[in-house]
Amino acid sequence: MYPPELVAPMKDELVQAGFEQLESPEQIDSAVNSEGTVLMVLNSVCGCAAGSMRPGVKQAVQGGKIPTKLTTTFAGVDREAVDQARKYMLPYPPSSPAIALFKDGRLVHMVE
Repeated sequence: MYPPELVAPMKDELVQAGFEQLESPEQIDSAVNSEGTVLMVLNSVCGCAAGSMRPGVKQAVQGGKIPTKLTTTFAGVDREAVDQARKYMLPYPPSSPAIALFKDGRLVHMVE
């Protein structure tokens, strides 16, 4: 597990862009099973998250058509939430960072 003070700026980067931070399995279940489209971002401390994923996903949601709900959880920190999220992302192997798009509770697209 990473120290909270290390990951706080990385979490805040997406929260400030309109993403809801999910930290429990129950929050993951509620988000995935909600009506409409849900973009779920598995955030990470790695360089690919900092250099590509976070900037890319923030830019992507600036367009005219965005998902109903924007969510994020943090690998290596929100361990139980991430484990629950990965169950919904099967058959894709665990990967972080990763981006999943759900529609009405079904996985419809995955970026690993």
